[in-house]
Amino acid sequence: MTADEQGQIEGFDEMDPGRLQDQPWKPVSDRVLRVGIAGHGVCKFGAAFGFQDHPNVEVVAVTDIDPARCAEMAKSTRCSTTYPSLEELVRDDRVEAVMIATDAPSHFQHSLLALEHGKHVGCCVPAVWGSLEDADKLYEAVKRSGLKYMMFETSAYHSDCYLMRETYRAGLLGRIIYSEGHYYHYFPEPLGSHGSWRVGPPPLWYPTHSTAYYIAVTGGYYTDVACLGFRGNISWFQPDGNSYGNPFDSETALFKTDEGGSSRMNCCWGAAGSHGDFGLVHGELGTVIGTEFSPKEKLGDVSRFWKPRLPDGMDPGGHGGSHGYLTNEFVTAILEDRDPLINIAWSLNMTVPGIVAHESALKDGEWLKVPHYDW
Repeated sequence: MTADEQGQIEGFDEMDPGRLQDQPWKPVSDRVLRVGIAGHGVCKFGAAFGFQDHPNVEVVAVTDIDPARCAEMAKSTRCSTTYPSLEELVRDDRVEAVMIATDAPSHFQHSLLALEHGKHVGCCVPAVWGSLEDADKLYEAVKRSGLKYMMFETSAYHSDCYLMRETYRAGLLGRIIYSEGHYYHYFPEPLGSHGSWRVGPPPLWYPTHSTAYYIAVTGGYYTDVACLGFRGNISWFQPDGNSYGNPFDSETALFKTDEGGSSRMNCCWGAAGSHGDFGLVHGELGTVIGTEFSPKEKLGDVSRFWKPRLPDGMDPGGHGGSHGYLTNEFVTAILEDRDPLINIAWSLNMTVPGIVAHESALKDGEWLKVPHYDW
């Protein structure tokens, strides 16, 4: 099923970035970063993150294996140079950074390819696709390269997760006793995808919209997991109905955290009428549910925890007004020569726990150790 046949893709219609600070955006440099973009599939993420509208960016090359989609992306990003493959784009010496918006199973290989050619990498979620070995290889590749890597996890810039992170950093939450992350995305038919990768994959191989509600709040990690899967009636979530041998349309994981707390993380693709990404945190000193902090008297001037403004003319975009913020963070980190918010450690600490969680679900909820990454 194509995006047009499906109608509005859930998440893209969530455009509200929440309350914003009064101060206008200020550039950190007058340098223009030359960016290449790969992938303009069903979700059209190649143009959706707004690189073409950032004042410190010039989109100098784009690629998609479908010529029509490549031409569409070139028009949307106001780019005059197209390539038929990423392999050719990364050989363009003008390109300093590459945004990987290709199919999820290709993220690992495409990220490696860009790093090997000396390009900074922004990548859609998840960082790797169901492989712990690939996670280790990507981590080592980023370390060796000295380049910036950032996974574009949208939940990290939702208004609720942003408030959680900022109040945590301000010491208003203390250690997190308990957190939840929820990702609900139901389709009556599978959404179209390159190589049919969206037909029946393990739900928690795509965990980061949920796991961000601990990892992107604290910067911490998970140590152990027990997970249960739900065996529904959707035909493509049957062991013989997909290429993964996956029997679950929904999975719920309970994680132990590095702070000694617990996290319950859901990824549910089988519940009709349910959609959205959201979470909550209960800390020793305070709680955030939605965009409400309690006890309110400790919060003080709440506007200090609102998101900053973006450059004039740059749209916050979908998924809770997160797209533009992710792009601005990636670009700014390169210009300032610092780690981006969602660096390689955060990226893998959001992705890898879901891979292990699915293994636990296949073992009827057995507790398993979760590897983590430091930076």
